[in-house]
Amino acid sequence: MRTQLLDYDLPDAAIARFPSDARDGARLLVLDYDGHDGRLQDSEIVNWPELVPEGALVVLNATRVRRARVFGARRPGGGRVELLFIERVGPVEPQSEGRERWQVLGRANKPLSAGTLIDADGGMRIEVLSPREGGVLDVAVSVESKESVEAVLERSGHVPIPPYLDRGDVPEDATRYQTVYAERIGSVAAPTAGLHLTEALLARLEARGVRTARLHLSVGLGTFRPVNNDDLDQHPMHVERYSVPRSVAEAVSDARRRGAPVVAVGTTVVRALESAADASRPGEVNAVDAETRLLIQPGYRFRVVDALLTNFHQPRSTLLALVSAFAGYERTFAAYRHALSSGYRFLSYGDALWIPRRAG
Repeated sequence: MRTQLLDYDLPDAAIARFPSDARDGARLLVLDYDGHDGRLQDSEIVNWPELVPEGALVVLNATRVRRARVFGARRPGGGRVELLFIERVGPVEPQSEGRERWQVLGRANKPLSAGTLIDADGGMRIEVLSPREGGVLDVAVSVESKESVEAVLERSGHVPIPPYLDRGDVPEDATRYQTVYAERIGSVAAPTAGLHLTEALLARLEARGVRTARLHLSVGLGTFRPVNNDDLDQHPMHVERYSVPRSVAEAVSDARRRGAPVVAVGTTVVRALESAADASRPGEVNAVDAETRLLIQPGYRFRVVDALLTNFHQPRSTLLALVSAFAGYERTFAAYRHALSSGYRFLSYGDALWIPRRAG
């Protein structure tokens, strides 16, 4: 696919800088099919439970966003440093009690070369072990209080809101940039389609006989990376860790037996389910704990997901390519044009798009 086909003009005013007043206060654009044409209906997210077919299986990404952004200063000199903790990669070798090895994204006025020492929020002392591509660093971290780094981040870190919001985090982000069903810490970005859902909306789904299942995909920084190659096939797709528990695999099998649709809340759920698809059992998935580089673009043949709730995504992004593959390219861009002309809010804190059945 030519990447220019994923481009569109996103006015700055259309980007939602802050969440709606209520978690379930977003607008909802419904994209359905009438023959070969897309049919658009303006609605609200509070109406979504009644739009989901009775008995459907709704799959959620229960990953929890890490409070990953911390600030610090070089030793000596005191130069300001900003770090984003991406993932723990194990203990420091040779073993040193209390030292953890992490991959972080670093930003400072001067390069953060091997041997750089940093005093950071929460009493963390950090040594840069080696730089990697794209500003990523391997670091060794020790904590004065002897707590785990994860515990210090949860107490002292900042919420890693997306860079395109062009603002610092505020107290409201601690709850609103997290789904109500988040469980396992592991992401540096939220599975944003799920940010709209409340306990009340989930209860209304249950009352309609809709079943839910939870998997985990750790959303990485690559989700924000624009596609710079002219050909989407040449884009170096980011790696994300995912886990499809046996309970999810069994729930999908049960949905197939009942003839019920499998509904993905968010593109991360689509990637996880499609990555776990069982080639020998059409429409079903394997229980798996693995990494995925799956790039979904128009022409992809979906094997598991039947319906999708998602947000409005950045131009020239792999997320927009995925939605275009699911709904059909022309229908997707017709929906985006309608959303822009109708004042919908875009990106992570924006409004939602409901695609009740995939194209084709």
